[in-house]
Amino acid sequence: MPILIISDPAAGTSQRVEIEDAQLRSLVGTRIGQTIEGSLAGMQGYKLKFTGGTDKDGIPMRPDVHGSAKSRIVLSGGVGYKPQNKGEQKRKVVRGNTISTETTFLNFVVTEAPKKKKKAEPKAEPVPEPEEAPVEEEKED
Repeated sequence: MPILIISDPAAGTSQRVEIEDAQLRSLVGTRIGQTIEGSLAGMQGYKLKFTGGTDKDGIPMRPDVHGSAKSRIVLSGGVGYKPQNKGEQKRKVVRGNTISTETTFLNFVVTEAPKKKKKAEPKAEPVPEPEEAPVEEEKED
């Protein structure tokens, strides 16, 4: 079952949402950097930007590799490879920048949240002042 990881930089939080395979089919063909509607993840009114993901084998997607197929490319850094020494390069397997049916983890960032309506504060009713009891004066005889 595909999993969406949705980050909200404004709140500094992220959430994990599992979707059905049928819902993933509507995302097939989406490329890294494209924006989708949040209703797919149960977040009505939100806009989500696709930032990357991995396939069922854990192979990361790279924005500079076109298509959705696996390919072996020489990397000197970036997504999929972190060199230990300066100038080091290595041939690694990465996946293209397009979502396919084999993609399992999809990363999204919230780019637009729905505007929250300000709730009208209830008007405070004036508190009635307590009535003073009449003071009985003592009569002197």
